[in-house]
Amino acid sequence: MDELDHGALFLAHRTGGEDNLVVPARNAPCSQKYKPVDYKHLYELAAEAKMASAQIQLKIKKAEQVSKISREQMLLKQHRQVWWQEYKRLSESRQKAEEEMKTFLDEESNKNNFFFDLRELEQKLSKEWDTYQTNTLVPVWQLQEDLKLKLSQVQRYLSKESCQKPKINSAEVLQQIKFMKNQQKAILEGLILESLALERELEECKENALEHSPEDKNGLLLEVPPELASLECPYPDLQALVVEEYQELARGYGAKLQQVDQQLEALCRNSDWKEEDQWVFQTVINQYPSDLQRRRTLYLDMLQRHLPHKSRQELVTHERARDHYLSIRSQRRALLSTWAQLRRAFVLRALAAAAEAAAAHEAQVLLADSRQKQLDICADLKAKVLQWKAQQEEAAKLEAAVAARRKEKEDERERLQREQETIRRAQDKEKLKKYWAEKELKWQEQEERDLQQLEELRKLMAEQAAKDRERVRFRRALLERRRLQKKELALLQARRQQQQEKRLEALRQQVAIVAESDPARAVADTVASKARMGIGANEEVELQQPLFRLHTYSEEQVISDPRLRVELALREAGLHKTLYAREVLSKLPPPKLPRRDTESTAFKM
Repeated sequence: MDELDHGALFLAHRTGGEDNLVVPARNAPCSQKYKPVDYKHLYELAAEAKMASAQIQLKIKKAEQVSKISREQMLLKQHRQVWWQEYKRLSESRQKAEEEMKTFLDEESNKNNFFFDLRELEQKLSKEWDTYQTNTLVPVWQLQEDLKLKLSQVQRYLSKESCQKPKINSAEVLQQIKFMKNQQKAILEGLILESLALERELEECKENALEHSPEDKNGLLLEVPPELASLECPYPDLQALVVEEYQELARGYGAKLQQVDQQLEALCRNSDWKEEDQWVFQTVINQYPSDLQRRRTLYLDMLQRHLPHKSRQELVTHERARDHYLSIRSQRRALLSTWAQLRRAFVLRALAAAAEAAAAHEAQVLLADSRQKQLDICADLKAKVLQWKAQQEEAAKLEAAVAARRKEKEDERERLQREQETIRRAQDKEKLKKYWAEKELKWQEQEERDLQQLEELRKLMAEQAAKDRERVRFRRALLERRRLQKKELALLQARRQQQQEKRLEALRQQVAIVAESDPARAVADTVASKARMGIGANEEVELQQPLFRLHTYSEEQVISDPRLRVELALREAGLHKTLYAREVLSKLPPPKLPRRDTESTAFKM
């Protein structure tokens, strides 16, 4: 590791075999010799590098997972905020609609029999709901209460709170539950069928009321307004000209409207989405207001959750188709609004022209003007109608051009928005790459510092080990000399003891006492027996007796601990504050191992 860290290069030379591979030790000071390659050490370095790389990759995966979870939580939090706002808005709208409906029915029920019938129908439905609840829901609630009561009895019996075993017929209970399930299933199926039939009926009524065929729409557009049909004009050709101009104008708008409807029908036919999926798509998008930040990201995420069988590309394609559909719908509404305004303006102008013609005719009758004046007036009126027609056609062309420019502007805005989104994603990817590059550089620098510290620590430990070995050899020689001195001292003391024993034995022989024969002394009381019986007792105070009884360790027991003896030896040598002393003392076991139940496992987790 040292050579790799300092960037040393090893050049391998194959001279005769694998055992002859040698490399120059270039980092060695003033060394020109060769040493063999330590493949085992290199394999260990490679294994360590692989292990470090695997750990870094695992950390990266964990960081990505944590980032993904936090992003998911942030999206869910934003979704909840939008859902809560939509829920409040819908609740307020529903409450307001119910109050308005109730107020309207209360006010109109006394004026019209139809609303009175609605009130009666509401009361009838309320009674039917009460009957349904009594016949269907109440038995379910009763069965639920009975099951809870029986379950509590069984639990009390099992917990030995009650000595009486409950009498429960499990087969009968199961039969009741099964019967209730079948009954509820049949009722729900009937209600579902009724609701589906009612929905189909409402859809048919809605289609019949709102949808018309292209011929019906053209007929409605070409139908002459009652104001023009009942127009009182003294000149029939003028009235016919007005009706013809109205029908021609209506045919032009009818063709445009038919073209727009064909585009809408083509979009509807080309869509392979189900009605339910389209309804979910529209409802989810409507929940997110247009001024919300990251609106498109949020509703696309929610659509992927509600429509998991649709890919993101399909959602984006349907979104574009929907935008196109809404644009065409807005064009249709603008076209209908323009036609309504144009129709009202045409009727007003026709009425004004008819009034002018009537006034002119009345003036002609009253003043008896010539026929030429009448022809001039008709020509003037015809020119005005033709001029108005040209103006209307020009206005229609301008409106079509404005609508086309709006569509182009909307397409350009969407294109710019997509380009900005693409640029933002590219910038985010670049930032992410830069961030991970900085992380990798920091990790490499930290690894180099750690390796340098490890090398310094190993050098320090090697120096300390050399010093310790020298000290051990010195202490071993010192102990050997002490052991020899003690052995010589013991031999000297033994010889002295033997000489003293010999002198004492000679002294005892010189002062030996020869006892006289006294048979009565063998059966007489001894001094000790007399002392026990209190004969001639003389109690004396023992001054050497300790005052208190001690319950502790003796000096021999304390010295018998090897840890204390090693610590005293290290203290005498001046090594008790070194790392070597700490390591040696931590590895020495006590004379008696502690009980396993007194060891703490709090710091081993």
